[in-house]
Amino acid sequence: MKQVWQRGSKDMTAMPPLRHRGAAKKPMWIIVLLLLVCVALMGAYVYPPRRYSACYFFASSVCTPFKDWLPAVARQRTDEEIVSSVVNRDILSMPMAVSKNPKIAFMFLSPGSLPFEKLWEKFLQGHDERYTIYIHSSREKPVHSSSLFVGREIHSEKVVWGRISMVDAEKRLLANALEDVDNQFFVLLSDSCVPLHTFDYIYNYLMGTNVSFIDCFLDPGPHGTGRYSTEMLPEIEQRDFRKGAQWFAITRRHALLILADHLYYNKFKLYCKPAEGRNCIADEHYLPTLFNMVDPGGIANWSVTHVDWSEGKWHPRSYRAADVTYELIKNITSVTENFHVTSDDKKVATLTPCVWNGTKRPCYLFARKFYPEALNNLLKLFSSYT
Repeated sequence: MKQVWQRGSKDMTAMPPLRHRGAAKKPMWIIVLLLLVCVALMGAYVYPPRRYSACYFFASSVCTPFKDWLPAVARQRTDEEIVSSVVNRDILSMPMAVSKNPKIAFMFLSPGSLPFEKLWEKFLQGHDERYTIYIHSSREKPVHSSSLFVGREIHSEKVVWGRISMVDAEKRLLANALEDVDNQFFVLLSDSCVPLHTFDYIYNYLMGTNVSFIDCFLDPGPHGTGRYSTEMLPEIEQRDFRKGAQWFAITRRHALLILADHLYYNKFKLYCKPAEGRNCIADEHYLPTLFNMVDPGGIANWSVTHVDWSEGKWHPRSYRAADVTYELIKNITSVTENFHVTSDDKKVATLTPCVWNGTKRPCYLFARKFYPEALNNLLKLFSSYT
């Protein structure tokens, strides 16, 4: 007869210990590998890479960047960012007042007199109710050769090339032009700019679209993102930094947005300066970066003002009287693709069609830089090339 055990403390002490099969030892290299993978994934989570994807590690031909398949790391926005996003959102979404007499504001940024006033007078003749003129003269009071420009100066301040004062002058022009509720498009011009088409052509080109013509492209070279400063973080990241010509033609909505912006403007004011290592030029980067971040779909990514940078110098090619021929103007007005080239060693060139309301059209309405001596040739050719 089997004995039934009563498990008391005494009996339990007397019982022999249970025997178990010893656990198989795992190789140390597996444990080390698992730890390395965990560390790598945690690092990718906390600091998601911007330039490398899963392809780098797994050599896969079809794969997505880490940031697309890892949980996004939320950054708490500053008070200034929240204010900025709300203001920008409302400006971009609110209905604009419809003008019964929409006008183009021609805004001239000049150190002094405008040498091509007679040419502009010929261009503007007969269209008195469809344009306004504003002149920012930063060095000396202009002497006018056309009555259309008399009394059109605004309060001006000193402008230093490459500094934020250039952007300040642009904003000053916009503020004055926005006071006229009929101004619907705002064109920034220099003293060396000339029109390439008739007034009707340019008026219909601008008024017939709802996008702004702001030059904007990604240049990974030293004269592009090489000018970026980490001091602009956290609001402006390097991947957001863009470059473009300063000569714009913008809608009233975008003009308001520029004046409303303080957050991004202050970053450029503080950390984008020439001859400080990166040689950052504020007027080449502020607006392209701003609109790339705030309303990338609302800009055309090219300027309607032609500038020839083919000589590879700090300043574009300038045309003298002997250069001004019918063939020159015809060549400029026939361009239908926008050209960009990077400033790195690769010198990657990109040609992008100039698309206006879904149709490929000529890119340029204006051109620069022309020497004052070219005035007579331009006046003679104006009727022909327009």
